[in-house]
Amino acid sequence: MPASSITDPYAVQKVRHPLTARLLQVRRVQRIGPHLVRVTLAGEQLAGFVSASFDDHVKVFLPEAGAMPVLPVIGPDGPSYPEGAPRPVARDYTPRRHDAAAGELDIDFVLHGHGPAANWAAQATPGQYLGVAGPRGSFVIPHAFDWHLLIGDETALPAIARRLEELPRGKRVLAVVETRHPSTRIALPTRADLTLQWVHGAAGPEDGPPVLERVVRRLQLPDGEGYVWAAGESAVIRGIRQYLVNERGIDKSRIRAASYWRRGDAGAHEVFGD
Repeated sequence: MPASSITDPYAVQKVRHPLTARLLQVRRVQRIGPHLVRVTLAGEQLAGFVSASFDDHVKVFLPEAGAMPVLPVIGPDGPSYPEGAPRPVARDYTPRRHDAAAGELDIDFVLHGHGPAANWAAQATPGQYLGVAGPRGSFVIPHAFDWHLLIGDETALPAIARRLEELPRGKRVLAVVETRHPSTRIALPTRADLTLQWVHGAAGPEDGPPVLERVVRRLQLPDGEGYVWAAGESAVIRGIRQYLVNERGIDKSRIRAASYWRRGDAGAHEVFGD
């Protein structure tokens, strides 16, 4: 364990994992809501899988219709593909739940009504196969902070839900979650002291700040040491991060902000920094 994590209870830990590509089989498919489906994966190759943080992401390799997924070969120079084989469509997803004893990995898919990953998840049935690689590493945010602020849209719901399940009893948490429609809400069980705001009806650029940012601007943050985690559409999350840093005076080291998608590019994934 790094010395800083012993002397500083607020020190974030960056943990690296060996990169492994796995061929996994669908064990169960469960509708969590009208626009969210949970796919439970299993298989011998899941052995050794590690996900140490709620905002980890794995690369999911989608199969062509009626075919097995094409997986990269992980070598000393990184991933490569068999010569002549078509590159599979790949997307980043949060490991929602990993149960090593049961040999299961849950991944939640938002059913947008379009896009290869949503289309695959909508038709997923037990017995089908999916390729999964990673996570390459974990960004572990300590529980020691006095409060946590979680911000995101539907694509961030799996990470937010996992974080709320993992935080200790009584920990102060504020969460702001944007969904397209009230029917998209899901239960978010937690032992933490949670204040949750659901946001609906995203505003367009001509309407001023996005609705998610508007709600964040109205928040009364608790006293003490806090940490902010935010993920969702690139421009929206970037704007929220800039507001929190420039106008609310939150230190950049106390914010983890990421683009899970970008308008016109659902496969975009980026962590914002300087």
